[in-house]
Amino acid sequence: MPTPRRYSLNNGSLLPTACVWLFITACFVSCQKTTEITGAARPTGTGDAPLPRTWLALGDSYTIGQGVHETARFPHQAAALLQEKNLALDSLKYIAMTGWTSYDLDQALKAFKPQRQTVVTLLIGVNDQYMRVDTGTYCSLFTALLDRSIELVYGKPLRVFVLSIPDYTITPWARRMDTARIRREIDAFNDINRRITLARGCTYIDITPLTREGAWNRNLICGDSLHPSALDYQRWAERLVSHMQEQLRL
Repeated sequence: MPTPRRYSLNNGSLLPTACVWLFITACFVSCQKTTEITGAARPTGTGDAPLPRTWLALGDSYTIGQGVHETARFPHQAAALLQEKNLALDSLKYIAMTGWTSYDLDQALKAFKPQRQTVVTLLIGVNDQYMRVDTGTYCSLFTALLDRSIELVYGKPLRVFVLSIPDYTITPWARRMDTARIRREIDAFNDINRRITLARGCTYIDITPLTREGAWNRNLICGDSLHPSALDYQRWAERLVSHMQEQLRL
């Protein structure tokens, strides 16, 4: 398949993606390790040792939380909500970076070769749209990423959670852009990732309508005038936890 040109979308500036690879290892780290606090029985592996609850968050700036503190990222907020429900995680790790396209994420997965996980989240595609990657290329790359995600959760598709691409046309940063065209393209990309996700039997979480509320509620946009705020990420986290908790109880 053709390889798209790749640049970083970072606070409105364009930088060669090769630059961010200098910092790639900083993104593949444990965000927080929590202590199991529930008294409920957990699945066991060999002997009596319970299997750990692990989460790998895959994506771009929306997953790594560009513009907000790391504790405000939607995976981090979701982990805190899960702990309140006696579903504390043993680890939360990220393979995500601002500016990544689906091609970049695919290359990172091949480079890092992550271990198996209890759950995986996947949110990717906004930079594909921004760089005008064609829908056929995005479809192929997203399919490969989703299939790899399913492998990482032992072939259990219900443990993969795909979030839709947010709509950045409502942000102050995009006010001088062709927002009607961008919105159509985001919808087209989301049609692709929704169709593939559901066909694979994974869970699809449509957070795009939430992000569009930023058009009249500026509290949903962070200080860089482009990315979601901690408040918007909180709403994503709540929606995600409502789906994820059932799989973590198994």
